[in-house]
Amino acid sequence: MAWVFWDAEGILFIDYLEKCKTVTGEYYSNLLTILDQKIREKRPGMQKKKIIFHQDNAPAHKSVLAMGKLRDLHYELLEHLLFSPDLAPSDFSLFPKLKSSSLVGIFLRIKR
Repeated sequence: MAWVFWDAEGILFIDYLEKCKTVTGEYYSNLLTILDQKIREKRPGMQKKKIIFHQDNAPAHKSVLAMGKLRDLHYELLEHLLFSPDLAPSDFSLFPKLKSSSLVGIFLRIKR
């Protein structure tokens, strides 16, 4: 499983979950810490701006640890409604690119 964090300028951070590992609130909270470091490295101008963060309602995302980390980082959480019929923002930009033949080949090689 790959975690991809991006903004309007491009990919900020990619993390690959180890085989046979489970995503927990603690794991996700640690990812948010790393993401914040990557934002500071790659987008130094963002340090003084409010960061609006979007995530789905997965249990690890809504855990006490993860929500506390988002609060500590002063990220504003953009709510994702439960069972929303709307597509996630990634559906518009990420998935069409995954369907191209070159990216599918890359994705399959990573998955193995």
